[in-house]
Amino acid sequence: MSGVKNSETVLDMLDIDKLFTGVHALKKCSLNLRKGEINALVGENGAGKSTLMKILTGIYQRDSGDIIYNGKKVNFKNPRESQLAGISIVHQELNLMNHLTVAQNIFIGRESKGFFTNENEINEKAKKIFSEMKININPTEMVGNLTVGKQQMIEIAKSISHDCNVLILDEPSAALTDKEIDELFVIMSHLKESGVSIIYISHRMDEIFKISDRVTIMRDGEFVGVLNTAETSMEEIVSKMVGRIIYEQPKSKSNVLDNAPVVLSAKNLNSHVVKDVSFDLKKGEILGFAGLMGAGRTEVARLIFGADKMISGKIEVNGIPINFKTPEDAVGAGIGYLSEDRKRFGLAVGLSIADNSVLACLKDYTKLFLLNRKKIEKVTNEYIKKINIKTPSVQALVKNLSGGNQQKVVIAKWLIRNSNILIFDEPTRGIDVGAKNEIYKIMNQLVKEGKSIIMISSELPEVLRMSDRIVVMCEGRLTKILNIEECNQEIIMNYATQR
Repeated sequence: MSGVKNSETVLDMLDIDKLFTGVHALKKCSLNLRKGEINALVGENGAGKSTLMKILTGIYQRDSGDIIYNGKKVNFKNPRESQLAGISIVHQELNLMNHLTVAQNIFIGRESKGFFTNENEINEKAKKIFSEMKININPTEMVGNLTVGKQQMIEIAKSISHDCNVLILDEPSAALTDKEIDELFVIMSHLKESGVSIIYISHRMDEIFKISDRVTIMRDGEFVGVLNTAETSMEEIVSKMVGRIIYEQPKSKSNVLDNAPVVLSAKNLNSHVVKDVSFDLKKGEILGFAGLMGAGRTEVARLIFGADKMISGKIEVNGIPINFKTPEDAVGAGIGYLSEDRKRFGLAVGLSIADNSVLACLKDYTKLFLLNRKKIEKVTNEYIKKINIKTPSVQALVKNLSGGNQQKVVIAKWLIRNSNILIFDEPTRGIDVGAKNEIYKIMNQLVKEGKSIIMISSELPEVLRMSDRIVVMCEGRLTKILNIEECNQEIIMNYATQR
């Protein structure tokens, strides 16, 4: 990414402090943003990035420190005030109404005065914004009909419609395809050229090097430093983020024994998406599933887990034919499923770690319709220590944990259930490099203990690092099963695009 054309400071956050009950979230934290630059804000989950942005946009109030915006001290009391001043944030969870049109979403609450909304006026305004962004979206289209990528663009258009000078993008690429990410970057470049300053929060290092001018690093609520992207390396950024060096070398050979038994066999699986897919999973194996968005990887996992209806095909567990009609059947056969959307399908985020940990085996901890709390806390504490869940207590609410620790709670749930076959669907989505490394260590330890893992991942470096063999899919079909020794990204992509 080319450097910033000028060094004019738009925003300075100086010595920002924030305390919550028992937690010192930000400690003398600072951030500098220049006009027309893209500044990547990075740090592990829990580093304080979101808290700092919520203070900037008036969601939280700081305890001390100064915010200087366009040369003046400011103190936004709510998001509306920051938005009127030209500072907008696009959150990771999109905030759109699917039953309204694109234009109605952009200008909601700001329609023409009068009894009726002037649809033509807001459609023309939306069309003008999209023209400036150099993207083609129909203002009259219902938002619910659009892809996540297009919805992301609408959120950005909504921000621009407020005369945005500073745009904060919080994990905008987490649910986007590679093509949609490229489109997002083009829009960000256009905005930068027009003088908009962007704070870009992401865990994906490759994106940071593609799009940012500078990188601001946080760790444990503190400002660590700011680096010019063109003058640094991934290793330096990661080391400053986590306080240690993390190596991510691809696996060079399979760790599975030659005589390892087959624990799961899928034969000729067919559904409305999956087309004649067959493979075996061996004891102690990590079997990676690679492919582009829409390749059918998750659909295969859901068939195995009994979550989707199978048109035809056979599944055997330890040589015994099984007909899973529901996920409960799969759980009973020793299969655990870590969904790609852990908050929606893997956790009850409003409950405690202890309650979540035993969700898959409540009967074992219930007597005369009463939960044995002492027994639940004991087993939960065992797994908190075993897989290093960072929490003040077993009674902490899951919604208050970082993404990496939430993922560990899902893992703990299936280990307490004693699942021997684990399906990890996008196991590190939305978590930082330090937490990723811990998840990888847990997975490697599990297969050493004799468990078997199906791992679905859209990140090819992750697939190459963890897998013993790789199943490649394209448009619902299995195109190749590769041994890790013969693999690289080019080979995988070749088969991922074969129909």
